[in-house]
Amino acid sequence: MQREERFSRADQVIKVGFWVNALLMVMKLLAGYYGRSEAVFADGVESACDFVAISATMLALRIGRKPFDAKHPYGHGKAESIAAIVVALVIFLTGGGILYKAIHTIMDRSYGEPELMAVAAAFATIIIKEALCRYSIRVGGNLGSPAVIAIAKDHRKDAVTSIATLVGVGGAFFGIPVMDPLAAGLTSFFIFHIGFETFRSAAHDLMDGQPPAEVIADMKILAEGVAGVEHVHEIRGRRSGQYLIVDLKLDMDPEMTVKRSHDIATEVKRLIFERFHNVGDVMIHINPHDEEHEDLIRL
Repeated sequence: MQREERFSRADQVIKVGFWVNALLMVMKLLAGYYGRSEAVFADGVESACDFVAISATMLALRIGRKPFDAKHPYGHGKAESIAAIVVALVIFLTGGGILYKAIHTIMDRSYGEPELMAVAAAFATIIIKEALCRYSIRVGGNLGSPAVIAIAKDHRKDAVTSIATLVGVGGAFFGIPVMDPLAAGLTSFFIFHIGFETFRSAAHDLMDGQPPAEVIADMKILAEGVAGVEHVHEIRGRRSGQYLIVDLKLDMDPEMTVKRSHDIATEVKRLIFERFHNVGDVMIHINPHDEEHEDLIRL
């Protein structure tokens, strides 16, 4: 998949989520206000907060698609992980706001009497948001995009929130008013969990955490299958947005010419690019295979 095609697909996912979220926000705010449901109205406010997350993601994708330059020799992909951190913080704040409001409603015993339109709005939100989540996860997973995956988790958070909202507003509609704020309060803890998972994944990428072990193992097998490579001494990788940057140390025959070792290294790099479409760059260092050598490193 070409670079521009990758970013175009990511843009499409974000834009779909943006406009659907706008419609849901208006629907929930109106249904919550006129349907007298605190939980549904809070759900609408939560959707408004999502605009911050989605806007940050759209900006990150615009920055991240820029090619490398003199000041950013590894590209601008980290902008996506930064956007994912922003999304996580928005999720945390949203959960805190919902929990705070629910506690006050229960303590003050200021329960509302929701109408059927509020129940219908909560139900519709569950269906739409879960569909958006699955669509975003499928595309984000194929692209390896931290920003798109973070937005997918935000959609899942909305679906979970709306399930609790439906339970609460449904219970209140049938005569148990405390169910409305109680469900909203319990949902906040699910929201905190989703925010934590989003933050942890983005922080891992920003700290140059190693890619999944199975990816590293597959690259090692691929490299060692090239004629002339005696052994993969070390392999490391880190994420930069939708791409992985890989460092390989290969053990080869010490009598080999520089030209021959260069050709072998180029073949390894070509095969990795061919097999792993989300690899952005491969740096290869060559060691003589017949002697012990100590890597010079200060980290």
